[in-house]
Formats: sequence, C-alpha cells, structure tokens
Amino acid sequence: MPLPKSVTKIKKDGIEFTSSVDRVQYTIRELIRAAQRDTAKLLRKRMIEKLKNLPGMKRNRRIYKSTQYWVRRREGDMQIGFKHDSWYGAKSELGTSGQPARGILRNTVYENIPEIRKIQAQYLSAVEDELKAIALINEEEYISPDGEE
Repeated sequence: MPLPKSVTKIKKDGIEFTSSVDRVQYTIRELIRAAQRDTAKLLRKRMIEKLKNLPGMKRNRRIYKSTQYWVRRREGDMQIGFKHDSWYGAKSELGTSGQPARGILRNTVYENIPEIRKIQAQYLSAVEDELKAIALINEEEYISPDGEE
C-alpha cells in the first residue's frame, strides 16, 4: 500500500481543514512493522548463537535454514520460530521423550527484553518526525533469508 495522500478537505466559512489521519495511521503501522522486523532479526541472531552450542551444530548450516521469522502485513504481527520439525527445533524447545526441554526461543526472548524495548522505542519515537519515519519505512513483506547469518 503506497503512502496515502491527504484527500479529505472540508471548507467551512472560508477555512479549509485537511485531514491527515490516513497518512498518520499508515506511518504508525509501517513503523511498527519495521520495529518488528528489527526485533525479529535480533532474536534470530541470538537464537542461532545458542543453537551453535548444541552438540554437533557448531558448523552446521541447518540451523540457519531452520530458524526463521515472518512479519506479516495483513495480520500486523511477527512470528519467529523453527521451520522444520527437527531435534534442535520444536522438539528441543518443548521437549519430547527423547529430548529434554531446552527452551532456546523462549529464553532468548526473555533475556533480550531490554534490547527489544530499545528497538521499539527507536521506531516509535520517529512518529514525531515524519521525514525520519518515511526513511525508516520499507513496504515489502519481510521473511528471514534462508541460509544467511
């Protein structure tokens, strides 16, 4: 969705009121998505660092392809998790009869709450300055890259 123009103009006794509500709503929505994207990048990076400490995963490329995030435009949310049903992914997170519950995703989020708050504050403080906000906005769907660090 491109940046909406201020189209509502109301004239009353020679005074013209221009509504910019649509533009502000768009800016806030896109800033939230950008903050979610940067938060997901941070969490994915920290998860991969922890997954590398598991036995046999030091140099393995599977962990880069199995951890992924999705920032969805229509739903307005962010999801982060494991793509494959593997021993180091969901089975390791929740625990099964053969695997202990390690809670890597959950613990990573809890440990990084101060950094998450800093990221969110950086983007939401940009609401004050419209030009800065427009520079931070990127309108494409965000899916973490497969095979990249």
